[in-house]
Amino acid sequence: MNKLLLGRYIPGTSWIHDIDPRAKLASGVSLIVAILSVGHVYTTAVLWIMTYLIMRLTGIRVRTYIRGVKPLIWIIVFTVVLQIFFTAGGTIYWAWGPLTVSQFGLQQGYLVFTRFVLVILLSTVITLTTRPTDLSDALYDLLRPLRLLRLPIDEFAFMLSISLRLIPDLLDEAQRILDAQRLRGADIGEGSLLRQMRSLIPVVLPLFQSSLNRADRLAYALEVRGFRQGIRRSRFRRFRWQWKDTITLSLVVLFTLGLLLW
Repeated sequence: MNKLLLGRYIPGTSWIHDIDPRAKLASGVSLIVAILSVGHVYTTAVLWIMTYLIMRLTGIRVRTYIRGVKPLIWIIVFTVVLQIFFTAGGTIYWAWGPLTVSQFGLQQGYLVFTRFVLVILLSTVITLTTRPTDLSDALYDLLRPLRLLRLPIDEFAFMLSISLRLIPDLLDEAQRILDAQRLRGADIGEGSLLRQMRSLIPVVLPLFQSSLNRADRLAYALEVRGFRQGIRRSRFRRFRWQWKDTITLSLVVLFTLGLLLW
């Protein structure tokens, strides 16, 4: 199975699982705003602790969340290195031409690392504890007021639902193609950068063809079931807002305001 956890759902009975998806999504957005806004070492330390406690409350092993960060680790490291070596300010610890390692650069590198990782972890918490259909329906409810601006909210929620359903399937399909090519003796991920790019061609082409076939089958299935664009869809399941949803959202908003005013 592919290591990227985007769009995957793990059933459970934890407090986080049982929260209304609308409250969960609004709480996640509130925490992400706090993560992207604060810039002090102490406040980021509080956010690290808060994120760890949330992951523990889901009943899912922390190792699973770390596995979700690993596929993006090189992007994070590359961004952090750029911040460290090309941001000057404060005490200069090392300098060589345009490259410097300064106090301000190290602080910025730490903040960028913290923001990247915490946003990924919180996003993973939401997707692992919420069904893709519930997530798209919750987003639809939260964006419903934008209908007054004549924005296509129904189509946007429908596209999000399809994307969340298909992304895990495409990742698994890519992993199966990689395994099949390796069994045939293909050297994928080895050698120079140009050679690695060429070795991915036997993987990208079958995956592209599979994606087109999957999209064609999906379009045919929608047409057979009478799907029409612009018509509001009914729901089989209805959300029920409970007292614990109000408590959770209120605590998260108060926590966010406290960090922003600190």
